[in-house]
Amino acid sequence: MSSRGLPTPITIAEPEFGFNAAEKGDGKAMADPVTAPTMTAISLTVNGKPYSKSVEPRTLLVHFLREDLGLTGTHVGCDTSSCGACVVHLNGSAVKSCTVLAVQADGGEIVTIEGLGSEAHLHHVQEGFWEKHGLQCGYCTPGMIMTAVAFLERNPHPSETEIRDALEGNICRCTGYQNIVRAIQYAAEHAPA
Repeated sequence: MSSRGLPTPITIAEPEFGFNAAEKGDGKAMADPVTAPTMTAISLTVNGKPYSKSVEPRTLLVHFLREDLGLTGTHVGCDTSSCGACVVHLNGSAVKSCTVLAVQADGGEIVTIEGLGSEAHLHHVQEGFWEKHGLQCGYCTPGMIMTAVAFLERNPHPSETEIRDALEGNICRCTGYQNIVRAIQYAAEHAPA
């Protein structure tokens, strides 16, 4: 206790990590240099086009697609794999690209929303979302469509319950899902033979 009856202040020691111990105390303490991550060469095919790039090993596929290739249709919604806005197809399977490292996709084939169809010739799932107004703000739409395409490839004649179950990993904060379900039902009914 101090002479005034107050608790004596506690002195907290400086941490030793991050400083060169030989320089500590001479007024010239410097942080240890940080080594930049090693770049890794990857080659993959995205929407039918081959790419070879160097990436940091920690680069997520979603960031590689958006930042390195400029394919911004794949959205970053949560960074925790909860929302499904980042779904793409990797080697024929729907994956949340925020959970895949770009180096894990090396040698793979990726399809993004940009690779499904064109304005002149929409993919039948895109057409379903257009016809049944399966969107409002549109942020979740690319992931919903990519999930629906993969689902309909496995189950071309789904029930409403099966559609709702397939969308379990995708979040829409606007529509209440009813029109999304209708859009997928429309796509199933209008799929090319």
